[in-house]
Amino acid sequence: MAEAVELEWLRVASLDALDELRCFVKWTGRIGSQERDLGEASVLAAAELRGGIAVTDDRDATVVARRHGAEVHGTIWLLAQGCQDDKLNPVGAGSIVDALRATGARLPCTGNEFPAYAAEHGLLSRGCLG
Repeated sequence: MAEAVELEWLRVASLDALDELRCFVKWTGRIGSQERDLGEASVLAAAELRGGIAVTDDRDATVVARRHGAEVHGTIWLLAQGCQDDKLNPVGAGSIVDALRATGARLPCTGNEFPAYAAEHGLLSRGCLG
């Protein structure tokens, strides 16, 4: 997983300009300002400021974000999108699921269950299953 942060196209989104800080504060007001909430608020602020999609597996943050019009999805959705776009195959996505779960991530399926789970929830077409 460490090599993922070294990908050329991946960048850290800073939130240090005044308008960026205001957006971050707005999201902390919506989600909360406990230590765990700050990460979710920063993801939502960065997505809003850049016209992007927020990715979080925090259900409470997802509910609040959607209520405020943000496009937000979870890790399983992101991995399924990678499969749909031929950037990943279901086995590779499943390996990522297992690696994340091994670090304590709470995901709704195991890597082995990923293809069926994603297909069942409309995230992965049966054609991507091989």
